[in-house]
Amino acid sequence: KSHNIELPENLVEQETKIITQNFKKEEIEKNKKEHVKLAKSRIKTGLILNEIGLKNNLKINESEIKNEIEKQIKSMPGQEKMVMEYYQKNPSALASLRGALYEDKVIELIKTKIKLEKKTIKTKEAEEILKKISEDSKASKSSNAKKQQKKTKIKKKK
Repeated sequence: KSHNIELPENLVEQETKIITQNFKKEEIEKNKKEHVKLAKSRIKTGLILNEIGLKNNLKINESEIKNEIEKQIKSMPGQEKMVMEYYQKNPSALASLRGALYEDKVIELIKTKIKLEKKTIKTKEAEEILKKISEDSKASKSSNAKKQQKKTKIKKKK
């Protein structure tokens, strides 16, 4: 089911900048809607993963971070010092590494808890399922467009 969550604009802008940091200016402007949509999706996914991690008391300890840095060092022979200095001088890079490890840990937890079942269905059933998904997606987009129109009207009145 699709839920509409209002996200702080500055958070969306920050994530959009991260996504587009290596793009040319004209490419950023041309695909701005797609970048914003991806940023919102990434933020929502991160919030969900974080909530699962909190509820399951998952934590990343220093030894896990050290192990990951050692893996990176081994994959870059001759650049050991550069990799170590990078993480020592860039707290944001270390925080990003911690975040990636945390997300991986949450995903692994999810994988251990899910139960996949194989189910054989007829082609007609599959087509009906796909049709329903398509219709739900269109309805959701239509609903979001109407909400956006209302927001625009409200802003214009101010």
